[in-house]
Amino acid sequence: MAKRTCWIIIFLALALNVVMLQWTIEAYLGHEFELVFKYTVIAIVSSVVALLTLLQWRRLEYK
Repeated sequence: MAKRTCWIIIFLALALNVVMLQWTIEAYLGHEFELVFKYTVIAIVSSVVALLTLLQWRRLEYK
């Protein structure tokens, strides 16, 4: 995986995380609690993907 690909994945994962945060807040305020859990899980997975990709980028950058 190239360094540019890593940055694209990180950017997309963080963008997804921002959208999930917005949707989670809207679901919570709309009392749709079953959606809050689903959106939170998606946001956590997105954060893990961004973190793992960052570690991969660091490995490539400082190789």
